Amino acid sequence: MTRLTAWAVVQLLIATTMGAQASPPLSPFAKQKAETLLTKKYSCLGCHQLGTEGGQIAPKLDDVRTRRDAAYIAQMITDPQRTRPGAVMPRIRMPDTDRALLIRYLGGDPAAARPPVAVPPVAVDTNGARLYATWCASCHGATGAGNGPNAKALPIAPARHNDATRMGARPDDSLYDTIDGGGAIMNRHVRMPAFGGSLTPPQIRALVRHIRTLCRCEGPTWSRS
Repeated sequence: MTRLTAWAVVQLLIATTMGAQASPPLSPFAKQKAETLLTKKYSCLGCHQLGTEGGQIAPKLDDVRTRRDAAYIAQMITDPQRTRPGAVMPRIRMPDTDRALLIRYLGGDPAAARPPVAVPPVAVDTNGARLYATWCASCHGATGAGNGPNAKALPIAPARHNDATRMGARPDDSLYDTIDGGGAIMNRHVRMPAFGGSLTPPQIRALVRHIRTLCRCEGPTWSRS
């Protein structure tokens, strides 16, 4: 029995056990692409573990198909706050094709995914300190020292938001864009998630203001309005 055939058999057994209709197995190319998306493009492994790589503060992805049904997996990837209110998992903005591939790779059913709501239920609090404790402290630490419980699982140490020298060199707009779009778009590490799919602009601005209280600094003079 070839490796691909064995993998396909496992897929079929899992789908049968979970009461879902078996989907055709992913091709080796599609499987490799999904793994590349998870490790190189999107920030999923900032919190989740896949194999020996990834964060330690969220469920492992290797065996999620044995713990959750296909519809739940699809809905959680598509709109985590609607699926599980209060979940500290950002809704990553990505092309529908990428989302469908990741859903299938993890054992979900893309057809079961519901369209995301315009404003997630969690997106109501604009208190910067509370938002920071919820969304940022697990990596950056409660006081912004870069020593959160997940920091040691990351390939690069999280930014120290209490470092006045480093934070003082970064304009507010840069901080906003990093929170909104993730580390990769700012030429930083991909494991820094993009929170713009789950947090509103006022919430992100509140986080920027809170970071300024942690570093007790302002951005460069030229950047201030």
